[in-house]
Amino acid sequence: AWRLGIGEDAVSTTIRSYRDLVVWQLGMNLVRSIYELTGPFPRDELFGLTSQLRRAAISVPSNIAEGDARDSRKEYLHHLSISLGSLAEVETQLLLASQLGYCPRETIDRVLMETNELGRKLRGLQKSLKAKV
Repeated sequence: AWRLGIGEDAVSTTIRSYRDLVVWQLGMNLVRSIYELTGPFPRDELFGLTSQLRRAAISVPSNIAEGDARDSRKEYLHHLSISLGSLAEVETQLLLASQLGYCPRETIDRVLMETNELGRKLRGLQKSLKAKV
């Protein structure tokens, strides 16, 4: 298999499934955090910011999984790029939720720390895949 996972210590290990990828696992954790965070949002935001945040968050691990399932490294990199774009959407929408007073800043900051870690790891995976081209 050409797919390799890169850990914190930059040691490569074979990945059998997208579910083994730390970035996918962190993405799933982010989705759970977003659902918990948006639960108490105002009801009139259900089809607005709540829905947008949830969809953007779901897009992150979904695109990691889809990219992993593709036949080419180029397609995989494309889907990782989409995941990073969705992650930027999540961060922007979190900041908006904070400005609108929908959520305490401490909660937003905690979730933003999750997005920062996930973004670093996604960029690391991109870099490792680009290096193997």
